[in-house]
Formats: sequence, C-alpha cells, structure tokens
Amino acid sequence: MSFSDSDASSGAGDYKNFRQISRERLLYEMLRSAKMKDSKSTWKVLIMDKVTVKIMSYSCKMADITSEGVSLVEDIYRRRQPLPSMDAIYFIQPTKENVIMFLSDMSGRTPLYKKAFVYFSSPISRELVAHIKKDSTVLPRIGALSEMNLEYFAIDNQGFITDNEKALEDLFGDEENTRKGDACLNVMATRIATVFASLKEFPFVRYRAAKSLDPMTMTTFRDLIPTKLAAGIWNCLVKCKSIPNFPQKETCELLILDRSIDQIAPVIHEWTYDAMCHDLLNMEGNKYVHEVPSKTGGPPEKKEVLLEEHDPIWLELRHAHIADASERLHEKMTNFISKNKAAQLQHGSRDGVELSTRDLQKMVQALPQYSEQIDKLSLHVEIAEKINRIIREQGLRELGQLEQDLVFGDAGMKDVIKFFSTNEEASRENKLRLLMILAAIYPEKFEGEKGLNLMKLAKLPTDDMNAVNNMRLLAPPSDGKKGSAVAFSLKFDIGKKKHAARNDRSGEQETWQLSRFYPIIEELVEKLGKGDLSKDDYPCMNDPSPTFHGTSHAASMHEAPVAHSMRSRRTPTWARPRGSDDGYSSDSILRHASSDFKKMGKRIFVFIVGGATRSELRACHKLTGKLNREIVLGSTSIDDPPQFITKLKLLTAHELSLDDLQI
Repeated sequence: MSFSDSDASSGAGDYKNFRQISRERLLYEMLRSAKMKDSKSTWKVLIMDKVTVKIMSYSCKMADITSEGVSLVEDIYRRRQPLPSMDAIYFIQPTKENVIMFLSDMSGRTPLYKKAFVYFSSPISRELVAHIKKDSTVLPRIGALSEMNLEYFAIDNQGFITDNEKALEDLFGDEENTRKGDACLNVMATRIATVFASLKEFPFVRYRAAKSLDPMTMTTFRDLIPTKLAAGIWNCLVKCKSIPNFPQKETCELLILDRSIDQIAPVIHEWTYDAMCHDLLNMEGNKYVHEVPSKTGGPPEKKEVLLEEHDPIWLELRHAHIADASERLHEKMTNFISKNKAAQLQHGSRDGVELSTRDLQKMVQALPQYSEQIDKLSLHVEIAEKINRIIREQGLRELGQLEQDLVFGDAGMKDVIKFFSTNEEASRENKLRLLMILAAIYPEKFEGEKGLNLMKLAKLPTDDMNAVNNMRLLAPPSDGKKGSAVAFSLKFDIGKKKHAARNDRSGEQETWQLSRFYPIIEELVEKLGKGDLSKDDYPCMNDPSPTFHGTSHAASMHEAPVAHSMRSRRTPTWARPRGSDDGYSSDSILRHASSDFKKMGKRIFVFIVGGATRSELRACHKLTGKLNREIVLGSTSIDDPPQFITKLKLLTAHELSLDDLQI
C-alpha cells in the first residue's frame, strides 16, 4: 500500500486539519495518481459501492472529482456501459461480492475498461488477493491494487462517523446478542483504525473501564463495550505498523467512550445556531428547504440548500448562541445596506426609522444586482427568524431554563410537577425530553408506580414511557459504593448540591442565558489534555510502564499548558456585551487556533459508541482553541434529539424498525 509524503501527522509541516487530509488523500493520492505514464486517455470512470460513495461525498464535491479527470461516476452493482478506451478507478470495500464484480468487469476478451486502478477502503484479506491473482486475463489490466485505508465519513473539519446507525440497538438492547454486538464492534474498529492509518497517527488508546470487574459481579456485555472496542482497534493498529511511513511510536491520544457517560446531552435543548437548526427545523441531514420568490412572478418556489462549511456565514455562526447569531445577522444586513449606494436610495424615504431585519432583507432583495451576495445572508436571516418564532411559540426559554436548573441542582421534582401543571400546551416531545433529563438525575423517582404517575401527569402515552425506562440500559453499572441517586448520572459533589448531574465550571463565564450546560466529554477531554484523566477509570491499551500517566507521558503529550482563570460565574442574560468572546462560536476558535496551526500540539481523538451530539462536536471545536490541540470527535452516528429518542425506544421494541417509530 502506498502513502503520499505529505505531512499528515500533527507534528510537522504545514498543519492540515482532519478533513483536509481525508480530502487530499482521496483526490490526490487516489484519483490523481490513477494514471499510466504512457496513457493517452485523459478522462476516467470512478466506480464505487454504497459505502465508498458516502465516504467520497462527505469529503469531496463533484467539481473536485471532475477536476481530477473523472468524467463519470458509477455504482459497481448497476449495469454499466462498456467504455473500453477509458481507464477506471475502483474505490470499493474489500468484500468478496465487490471483488467478484470487479473481476467480471475486467476479465475475458472484452473488458468494460482499458485499465483498472483498484483502491480498497480498508485492508483486504489474503484470500481475496489470491482470488484476484488467479485470473490471468485481469492481471495485465490492473494499473494499481492498493489499500487506501479510508473507511470513515468526515462529517466535519473535526468530526467523523463510522455510520453504524443501529449501534445503539445492537449493543445496548435489553436482549443481549453477543454475536450481533461483536460484529458491530468489528466493523467499528476496522473503520476507526483507518482514521489513524489515513492520518499516519499512532495513538495511546484509552477507554472507559468496565465498572463491575469484581469477582462477585457478573460483567455485562454492555459494560465491556469500550474495552472490546479498544482491543479491536489495537489489533488493527498493530497491523498498520507495516504501512510505509506509519509511526512506530505514539503520536496522539484516543479516548473511547460510550453513551453511558452522559445520557443528558442527547436530549437537553442545546442553544447554538447549528443545534437549533437540526433540532427544530425538521432538516434532512444538512439539507434545509425554504421558499424563494419566483423569478417569473409566479408562486414562491421551493429551494434546497446545504448548511455546510463551504458557506462562510454558517461556518461563522454555527456554534454561536442563537441570540448572538440573530444579532450578528442583523448587523451584517445593516452593514450591507450602509455600504451600498443603491440600497441607501431605497432606504432614503425611511430615514430616522429603526428597521427590522426583515425590512432590511426585503429592501436588499429588491436589488437584483446584489442578489448573489445577499442570497446566503437572506437565507440565514430567514432561518434565525424561524427558530426564534418556534422558541417563542413553544415557550422554550422557560423549558430550557428548567432543564439546565435540573442539571445543575437548582431545581427539582416540585419544579417539574409545577411545569407540567402550568404548561399543558407544551409539546409531547418537549415533555418527554424533560422527563428523560429528570430520569437521568432522579432514577429512583421512576421506580414502579412513580414513573407511571409522572407519565400521567405529563399526559404522555405508554410508548414514550419506553424511552424513559430504556435509559436504564444506558446507565453505567452501580459499583455499590454510590447511592441510587447516581445510577444514571456521573460522579458529583453531593455535599454541594443534591442531585446535580453537573458542577458549575470554575473559570467559565457565560455571556448568554442557557449556555450553562456542557457535555461531560468537555470535562474528560480537558483532563486528558492536561494529563489528569484517571488511569484507573480510563486505562490505556499500550500502557508500557508503571510511569504511564505520570510526568513523562503527561509532559510529552501535553505541550504548552493553558492557564485557567478562576472568575466567578455571573448571571447570564440574552444581551451579549460587545467585544466579549465566549469561546463557543466558530470564529472565536479560529481566531485562537488557526493563526498558530503550526504550533498545535498532538491531536486528541474521542470516540463515542452509540451516537454523539452537536453539543459534543461543539465542545471539541471549543477545546481545540483552549488546549491548542486539534480535538477530533468520532462516533457511530450524529443524533439530534428526535433521532436519539426514536433509537432509545427501539432498545426494547424487538419487532419494530426505525421506520415504524415517530415521536
């Protein structure tokens, strides 16, 4: 297998982020290098399977692929037109079915293509290589046979998924199916290992230790998930050491977790622009559908747009608080008007009148010569207004405040009962999410009849009770030393606040109301970055000596420690002081990190089995700036609250599928 000589690892050369490296390997190492020196053919055919086409689409655009000489993209399982004068690139998984399809394309007297350049997304077995070599008619037609080792889906500059959508069901279901669970973990381990093969990184592999390892307690399959996955990844990484230029010593850190570490993050309302879009707007992935005025004067037309990193406004605002995003959009629109003479003429008749963002938007839309510049801005103004309207209509500020007060121990059972009594119009989903947060903090309140009484008070159907009850399947096993109050939640200071699932963070200053909540991985990654993560709770697969996690390791892995101020928390407001920087928005992270990319420390990878949340992805972006180390989040999937609740219901619904359940 061949690798390019670009400095992919985080220690040298011009710093490239995780997604850039993935993209460049696909475009340059695979597509660009797939040509014979004596070949006169300029254009190539790219053939992929269902998995590799998704891998490609997450990292590259069609224009990128075309610019590398690909004129046609084909599905390996569809009947294809013979193009005997053209070369073909196969980017496929190393499965028996794919190899058989490839051989049938290229064997015999009349192959479909002139030459075949074959790139496998993950390591291929010796048996399949031998099977290819056996066909003497195919061998001379193969221009390359290589393992790309790229079988993950780069969903973000600092995020990837292994696309195991059923991981929660297969691994955490109430009827343990070890065979199915092991198969799921094997695919996961192979795909995660290709991340490190791709980036030429060799990690210290840390994982959440099983909680019930004493002889008197039977360890469950669920409790061993991080341990088993760590072992699977380690086995794959050992094989990677034979890859040219793959490091022989550790270059980064990997922390393997599962959904049991934080059951609140997937259901609590997250108040950033990105999370609100996906939570409240019924988006399909990153696709948003909106209406635009017809160019022919007819009724409005529906238009699909992708909210992705190529949109500079999205990139700037996605991690900003929704109130902050709304303010910034109004400022952008105002600035556009003030710098535009034509726009000012339109505006002239209304001097002295404070214009709303909507007025400004309409004014600029009336100027056709500026339509291209304003389209993106206008889109985000519309989205922000829609979100703010939903927040008002659903009373989400009051609900959000109660959710966060529960998490930090400032509210309790009485407050939830009062909310249900005075907010009967609250939506079924919002009431269910509140109960799920309550169950994560007060599991004892849902035992026996108590849970049914709460469901009746909330006027929720039995189907929703399943989601609440199934949270027990995600709960870490009790080690017997802690009371039942923490069966669902993490360790906390009982002396300080009874039933708090989070402690307020010292040194953190809120600039926006409802930005108090943080996902637990933020705390864990920060400890890992500073060398303070417990060796007992998070052991290391490649622990070489008793000094691990002591001075030598912490010093080598953590460069340039960051000083932490001890400011007291102040009362949050929706009005953000100008010039303040909460470190949550994308642009503030870029300000802190991108100018100094060459001095970035070693990467930290975090993988969460069972689905990650947008708040967790946002935390990784935030900590990249804070720790000066690129934090890459991986997971089996990225789940918004409705998807997570649907999956949770499936843990005990054996005869149902994802398509049958709606919340």
